[in-house]
Amino acid sequence: MSQRGCATPDATAAYARRMGGRTAEGHFRLTSDSLTVSGLGMGTLVGEPDDATDAAYQAAVERALAGGCNVIDTAINARHQRSERAVGQGLRAAIKRGDVKREEVVIATKGGFVPFDGAPPTDSRKWVYDRFIETGLAHPNDFAANYHHCLAPGFLDEMIALSRRNLDVDTIDVYCLHNPETQALTNTHDTFRRRMLDAFETLEAAVERGEIAAYGVSTWSALRVSPNAPDFLSLAELMSLAFEVAGEQNHFCYVQMPYNLMMTEAYSFTTQQVGEEFLNPIEAANQLGLTVMTGATLKQGLLATPFMADLSPYFPNVETDAQRAIQFARSTPGVTTALVGMRTAAHVDENLAVAQIPPTAPDVINSLFGGGD
Repeated sequence: MSQRGCATPDATAAYARRMGGRTAEGHFRLTSDSLTVSGLGMGTLVGEPDDATDAAYQAAVERALAGGCNVIDTAINARHQRSERAVGQGLRAAIKRGDVKREEVVIATKGGFVPFDGAPPTDSRKWVYDRFIETGLAHPNDFAANYHHCLAPGFLDEMIALSRRNLDVDTIDVYCLHNPETQALTNTHDTFRRRMLDAFETLEAAVERGEIAAYGVSTWSALRVSPNAPDFLSLAELMSLAFEVAGEQNHFCYVQMPYNLMMTEAYSFTTQQVGEEFLNPIEAANQLGLTVMTGATLKQGLLATPFMADLSPYFPNVETDAQRAIQFARSTPGVTTALVGMRTAAHVDENLAVAQIPPTAPDVINSLFGGGD
């Protein structure tokens, strides 16, 4: 039987209070839909699609939930659905042991890219045809990126159902459209706009059915590039589509984007317009009432090594390169949760040590960009 319920304001606040003895002030923050979430979240996207990595991720999820991290992020295509399944197993084990309640945990996943099942098939195009086109879940024209990406309503409904089974939950707390700019690259703007309207309508219907609690977009390049770029997306336009679908009661609440010491565009580049203001993507999201989750915090482990200049004067209370990179992301103004890949319990322990110190002051973060508060 799947885990009933979803993250709630009262339960997530209770989790934060319970973890108060092992986390510093400022570690927990409020989302736009009133959840209390850890400023450091666990990512599960990378790794080999094998049993050993499954077991490691499951143990890491359990360790994170017990240690003050109540945001677990994944995607249906991550490791060919194996990451979602490992997250589900870890969540169930943590609940059974009494470390957490289901309502205390924010489970986020993504749909859009075609997910293989456990491993890539021999003939991926035939697999997609048999699984999604022949069954009527999508039309061939709905796909982009050589049949690897789709946002058609039938496809998304199937992805949500499959993710709920993989995660072993009745309700997914945050469901993001995965890199929707993939569709923008191969379609006219009018076609892209219609596809996003259909996708948002599909997600609002899933909210009504209790299958997801809120939704958003998880982007790679879309928000950070120049407005003239073919993969650019306007957050203000996306919000207007959500209003067109469901008015002020829409459930478009979250946005994910990469942000780290090497990829600072989400905070340092002015790419978005909201009303008469020109803003960086994080500012624009905040202005529109969206909760910002940033990813690629360690840039697939590169920033866990002595790759950058010595930043210890800026972050004197942390010990390792990985912790400095994490402290930078979680402390940047406007970021609610910085997602960090954690494939082992040792990774969890090192990363969550940062939760024991307060976030770095905004003026220190701004000074890294050559500015003050």
